[in-house]
Amino acid sequence: MADTKKYWKGIEELEQTPEFVESTHKEFKEYVPVDQFLDGSAEDLSETSRRDFLKVLGFSVTAATLAACEAPVTKSIPFLNKPEDLTPGVADYYSSTFFDGYDMASIRIKTREGRPIFVQGNLESPFSGGGINARINSSVLGLYDSKRAKGPALKIGNSWAKNASWDRIDKDVKQAIRSAASTGKKVALLTGTVISEVAKNAISTFNASVGAQGGVFEHVSYDAISSSGILDANFKTFGKRVLPTYNFHKAKTVVSFSADFLGNWLNALQYTKGFTANRNPDNDWMVKHYQFETTLSVSGAAADVRASMKPSVIVEAVKYLYNKIGGSTKGNVPPKVAAKLDKAAKELLSSKGESLVVCGSNNGGLQLLINAINEKLNNYGNTIDVNKEVYVRNGDDIAFSKLVEEMGNEEIGVLVISGLNPSYVAPASLKFNDAVKNVDTVVYTGERFDETSEYAHYFTPNSHYLESWDILNPAKGAYGIVQPAINPLFKTRQWQESLLKWSDDNQDFHNYVRSVGVSILGSESALIDAIHDGYVSLSNDSITQKIQNEEITDNNINSGIETVAISSSLISNAVKQSLVKTNGEYELELYVKTGLGNGEYAFNPWLHEMPDPISMMTYDNYITMNPADVMQLLNIEDTKDNRRHALYIGQESPAKVATVIVNGKAVQLPVVPQPGQARGTLAIALGYGRKGTENFTREEWLGDLYDSENNSNNTIGKNVFPLQEQNLWVSNTISSGVSIQLNEGLNYPMATTQTHNTMMGRKLVNEVDFKTYKEQQGKAKDKGGYNESILIADAYGEKKTTRELDLWEEHAIDLGHRWGISVDLNLCTGCGACITACHIENNVPLVGKDEVRRSREMHWMRIDRYYSSHIEKEEQSELVDSLSDLNSIQDYLEAEVSDSDDNVRVSYMPVMCQHCNHAPCETVCPVAATTHSDEGWNQMAYNRCVGTRYCANNCPYKVRRFNWFQYDDLNIPAFPDFAKVNYAQDDLGRMVLNPDVVVRSRGVMEKCSMC
Repeated sequence: MADTKKYWKGIEELEQTPEFVESTHKEFKEYVPVDQFLDGSAEDLSETSRRDFLKVLGFSVTAATLAACEAPVTKSIPFLNKPEDLTPGVADYYSSTFFDGYDMASIRIKTREGRPIFVQGNLESPFSGGGINARINSSVLGLYDSKRAKGPALKIGNSWAKNASWDRIDKDVKQAIRSAASTGKKVALLTGTVISEVAKNAISTFNASVGAQGGVFEHVSYDAISSSGILDANFKTFGKRVLPTYNFHKAKTVVSFSADFLGNWLNALQYTKGFTANRNPDNDWMVKHYQFETTLSVSGAAADVRASMKPSVIVEAVKYLYNKIGGSTKGNVPPKVAAKLDKAAKELLSSKGESLVVCGSNNGGLQLLINAINEKLNNYGNTIDVNKEVYVRNGDDIAFSKLVEEMGNEEIGVLVISGLNPSYVAPASLKFNDAVKNVDTVVYTGERFDETSEYAHYFTPNSHYLESWDILNPAKGAYGIVQPAINPLFKTRQWQESLLKWSDDNQDFHNYVRSVGVSILGSESALIDAIHDGYVSLSNDSITQKIQNEEITDNNINSGIETVAISSSLISNAVKQSLVKTNGEYELELYVKTGLGNGEYAFNPWLHEMPDPISMMTYDNYITMNPADVMQLLNIEDTKDNRRHALYIGQESPAKVATVIVNGKAVQLPVVPQPGQARGTLAIALGYGRKGTENFTREEWLGDLYDSENNSNNTIGKNVFPLQEQNLWVSNTISSGVSIQLNEGLNYPMATTQTHNTMMGRKLVNEVDFKTYKEQQGKAKDKGGYNESILIADAYGEKKTTRELDLWEEHAIDLGHRWGISVDLNLCTGCGACITACHIENNVPLVGKDEVRRSREMHWMRIDRYYSSHIEKEEQSELVDSLSDLNSIQDYLEAEVSDSDDNVRVSYMPVMCQHCNHAPCETVCPVAATTHSDEGWNQMAYNRCVGTRYCANNCPYKVRRFNWFQYDDLNIPAFPDFAKVNYAQDDLGRMVLNPDVVVRSRGVMEKCSMC
């Protein structure tokens, strides 16, 4: 099956569109007009010629010579008294903890000469299994963002006075609190999830201070990506509003309903570690993963069995599964979905106590049904640990709604906002921005002037986490230490310290944090050890004693629960609460992208240029639809030529634009066909449309797309948080009042990498199922790792084995190291963290959206995403390949329609320089710029490279990258994107550069260095 299965990167490859076929026959996408480039007149690049190639070659030699002659003089000033703990040229590492209200991980921070330059996972910590995602390792760039607020500010009229002093701000805020107390109005604190023990103590002090003045204090937490539904369901089930610990490493069967637990759901990094622990085919068993979802996710891409369906059908599917395992509900699902649910139920029942059912919905009623399913499967106390409480989500949608109502009724005198951007993330139906205008004093503690700051009276900038001290409590008995790796770069202050200042507590903040740590850990030495390690786990005795010393509250009662019995009345209420009203042809899902997340890092160009693992798009959000729905939207005759034109998005084929209308609210975005998405659904990514991201765009591309009301600021993408609905809980799926209209004649250029580097027809992906692997293990290969059954003809027609067939003598590597890098393809989820890590560690330049469109992205390593087509035969127990011989998108679309399901599987292939033993790039370089070392390295001598690109042409993996342009140069008139998107554009931004790696200029070839 694996030998005949058809793999395709995108619809254009499956259909073999003329544009795609032409691109596969061209080694280099475009001609580079050097003369026009130098005078700034190059905008549209077109054809090439031999003369132009010689121009380019001559230019690269000249540029290298000029660069050598005009190298800047750098004056180094040595230390008179060198700090004892700093050795120039040697990196220092500090343990810390990352938590931004959404992602959480234990980390190590690499610093050079006092500058944090790299964030990596702490492999010894139990919090996240040593893993981090692209957002966390890219967070170091935010420290050096010159757009961060430089100091406190107060609003005078409609303008900010940014030269305000902290003393002035503190005095005014304390006066506002006294005024609120005297008039009987509340003082409210609005935050995201708070797991900081320092913050909890500071909030208690602030509460006491407000109370001492006769005022009333209220603290409300709200999460941009809400999990309030599951928290409320757990409170009804267990009596405590917390998340349990999900032990994926104990589960033999995992069933997920729209929970992207390998991507963005709750504590995904820890779940990924547990899940992949059971994906080793050399073990006796592997976890079986069923995914039921609307749009294709990272978890869906990794699933063994996947079904796509509308969000309203997800509710019915959960009810159907509950019935199949012994519940009293009935769900109405299509026959094909029912068949997969039957299989899932059978496997769940056969692995009772070793299974796990999770759901990503924020519907509390649906989450109660999920709890009931896990209870019937005996999962509590086994794969789900209720006693090991997790605190990384504690937002309350209902409390937030009540707070907004109080604001609108002028009951709030002072509102302090921290760790949340409510003007950006609140559903439009709440009318937060209208309500906040009725608050007498609004204090905002963000990192930059953004959407919420427009409604604030005082701005008190918060310090970056790499400048901060803190003690976090992500789970019961577990503590993570946050320590600064650099002094504050600007006049910023942690928001916890601000609360203390406004409570007239002026003690040194570092001493305050230390006292909190000692009170938790018991001694100064224990705190020092925890700071060194970055985390600490208290013993059970310590936890018990701590609980006995605390006041009993709703959040820690019934802490001894090991079993659960969910009453029939609770199930009945859950069914009623989970009901979804549907009308119209389409339903909408608002999802979270692997790169940008909830929008907190919308200003990070590394994340914008990282291709999305599913769509492979960069820089934008968009409307994804099933390819058959796109054809219907375009209302064109279903012919082969029309399909080719309609479904291909590339440099010469911009995306069509449509308007999505949700209960009267409209948003205009490009349309992208997405194989694997449910028919009759639309999906748009959250986290885009941030104020300030207009700096990344080129207005001449946009046309009329961003001229619609409320979007005149030309931001990257559109903000769709306002489209969310709130009844009891905020919902990211909308099943009624959704429609879509095509904007005739309006197109939008998209930057996608999905069909770059097409491997020139060579097959790169090889798969085999678990059963076949076990049967063939040890049979297919001999001891040398060569398949002796395969014979290949040499240049003279003589057939030889792969061991015998060789053009060169072996490299003699008898001494020293033999370097290499390996990737376990069974564990890779395609998350893209390695791509951003490579950019950071190697100073790889960003090129901007327009250059990505021209196939000039500089990723030294990439992750190729391949689809493979399949349908399910009823007589078979597994999905089998029956579309292997399909050669057109029509066959795929017909199967999609007839099967009323999705027909794609996903495979990821990380591709980097292989440092081939007989590297073909080495044999063709005319100046010997690339050579082979005696340790097996494919080396690159940068000052020899003259830019012939013969090596890229001869590379079978297409992993060479050539720097045509000096991307860090601010003065390139023809390519303004460079100045807008490149992180190394000012002195502050350059502080993130790794001094161990050359900052690349134009005219040299790049490749993976296996760092």
